[in-house]
Amino acid sequence: MTGSLAFVTPRFGPGVVGGSEAVSREIAVGLAGRGWEVEVLTTCAVDHYTWANELAPDTTEEDGVTVRRFETVESRTRLGHRTHLSIYYGRPTTPDEQVGWLSFPFRVPGLFRHLLRHGSGYDAVFFSPYLFWTTTVCMPIVADRAVVIPCLHDEVYAKLEAIRPVLADPARAWFLSEPEHELAHRLGPVTERHSVTGAGVDIPASYDPAGFRQRHGIRRPFLLFAGRREVDKGWNWLLDAYADSLELDDSGFDLVSVGVGETDLPRGLLGRVHDLGFLDTAERDNAFAAAAAYVQPSLMESFSRSVMESWLAGTPVLAREGSEVVAWHCERSGGGVVFADGAGLARRLRHLTDHPAMAAEMAERGRRYVLDTYTWPVVLDRMEADLKAMLH
Repeated sequence: MTGSLAFVTPRFGPGVVGGSEAVSREIAVGLAGRGWEVEVLTTCAVDHYTWANELAPDTTEEDGVTVRRFETVESRTRLGHRTHLSIYYGRPTTPDEQVGWLSFPFRVPGLFRHLLRHGSGYDAVFFSPYLFWTTTVCMPIVADRAVVIPCLHDEVYAKLEAIRPVLADPARAWFLSEPEHELAHRLGPVTERHSVTGAGVDIPASYDPAGFRQRHGIRRPFLLFAGRREVDKGWNWLLDAYADSLELDDSGFDLVSVGVGETDLPRGLLGRVHDLGFLDTAERDNAFAAAAAYVQPSLMESFSRSVMESWLAGTPVLAREGSEVVAWHCERSGGGVVFADGAGLARRLRHLTDHPAMAAEMAERGRRYVLDTYTWPVVLDRMEADLKAMLH
């Protein structure tokens, strides 16, 4: 049994960097490949800072799915900005202020109208992530057939009363990890029908670590950071911890970053931190394979795709203490360890240097964990079974 599905996501496309956007794209394409009729309802935006309309508002075919793009309308009002600052810094806000803030900094009226007119024509409508207007305002239109994949983080926004319906009211909720599931219950009501589906990662056909090091002129062993270089993703914290580790015990590891965002390197790290910018998928995979270890400093994770990609490439993981999701993966798999600060990072790096067999064993445990649990065929089986139960 198959049917008609819609995926609502604030951004969509191969050049879009973001965990929830990648998960939505791969589920949509994966289910289309299994015979489901799939549409993607998204915006014309690419940049998640400006939300400017960079793509045409039209309907196209991409990877076997129909993509309908709708223009964003900027709504950066002074009141919205004041409310945003109050929320960000933990100051009290009224229910009316929170509801008004949901439209900050953008709206997508065309998408809203499309769901009003055509929402009942889909057997299920998926929404991800939990935070944006495309979910908070549009999901209630089709709540009786909505599947929310919240990509939830333990952050101030998730604790707002205005966010509660996103988890409480849809027909289904799919969580990407057990800690994310537990967090949802701590925050408030969760729809009765929910499950931990996980997410999937693709298995590269091959890796070229030696070629990667040669192409980018990297001679020393290195730690890899992959993702958005943002405060909320732990980038600034990582730079501080790395600098402290060099002063305490320099084991000879450089730090390589790939992804998007400004590096803003302090003078003391020039020559030790190498930013390679945005890489295509194959070269990014080569970076994972070439690294001595992958470092995950983000506390805001609901799954952590980059950790899985590191393990697939045969590379152990060093994770920041305090990330329940990544610590959960490391403990279940045996493929990584946590550290709390620069001193802890220095100890972990020294241990990697002194015990290479241990590092290789960690990496192999992590790889087996991903292959057994988080390849797309395995994950899509779980998702499809729940989806068919919903439509039965």
